[in-house]
Amino acid sequence: MQLQGKVAIVTAAGRGIGRGIALILARAG
Repeated sequence: MQLQGKVAIVTAAGRGIGRGIALILARAG
């Protein structure tokens, strides 16, 4: 998935699936 030049807003990033998605996006840059 191309993330360059995109913005992602992840709600409920403190726990559960939201946290997992936030971590994956953070690693991707």
